[in-house]
Amino acid sequence: MPMPDYSLFGDEHVRQYEATGGKIGHDWNNTSCLVLHTIGRKSGETKKFPLIYGREGNNYLIVASKGGAPDHPGWYKNLLAHPDVKIQVWDKVIPVRARTATAEEKKRVWPIMTAQWPDYDNYQAGTKRDIPVVMLTPR
Repeated sequence: MPMPDYSLFGDEHVRQYEATGGKIGHDWNNTSCLVLHTIGRKSGETKKFPLIYGREGNNYLIVASKGGAPDHPGWYKNLLAHPDVKIQVWDKVIPVRARTATAEEKKRVWPIMTAQWPDYDNYQAGTKRDIPVVMLTPR
């Protein structure tokens, strides 16, 4: 199996994605990425994060894994404070409302996300934290 390509990461991933309408950055390490635009819960500033996503019906799905760290990623805490955000998928910027999947929903959509990124199972196994799946519903 080839090593993952981490040359596109963080701010550089966002920059390339926005500059090319997702031609660079949407397809990444055999999965698909979107750019999440959140509002900083402390700063009030827009922050952007490249994240792996899946789809269920109309919803976009993202996982607040932080690689299995014991605490939630900052972007997830931002979504809890300000759930009305935007995502960029390819060259489209879509207003969405974010909410955490219920336990029942998570059971249903987790396999969609592990199909995108199998390591999510390892991340969940490695932390006591229940890793949230976020449903992003277009507004």
